[in-house]
Amino acid sequence: MSAPIVPTDLTRRPPRSVRVRLVGFAILARMLDKGRATLVKKNGEYNYNSPTDQHLVRFLGLDPDALLKELAAGKGDGEILQWVLTNAKTSRTPWEIQAWSAYFDNRGPDGERWNPQRVR
Repeated sequence: MSAPIVPTDLTRRPPRSVRVRLVGFAILARMLDKGRATLVKKNGEYNYNSPTDQHLVRFLGLDPDALLKELAAGKGDGEILQWVLTNAKTSRTPWEIQAWSAYFDNRGPDGERWNPQRVR
């Protein structure tokens, strides 16, 4: 058995970026950080199952409450990824995952494509 996962204290530092990938999935690493921190009440201003997290939840057909229970069991990212792939209601091909995740590389905070001319 692997060493226990120490939750990130999100009152001291932010979760991983939405652009950090776990086997191609954007958002997932951040969602896991927020879920683990929520379980130990160290999530600060970051909310698990936020509107951003819901993009991944809808894309895969995940149950965020069931995912939180898996995180509570102390599973690492690799174990959680296997759980996600097994329990997703919508199976996705590698190219679908790549295209969907690439969208988040170019998405602005308001959901529109990032445009450097609009930066103030």
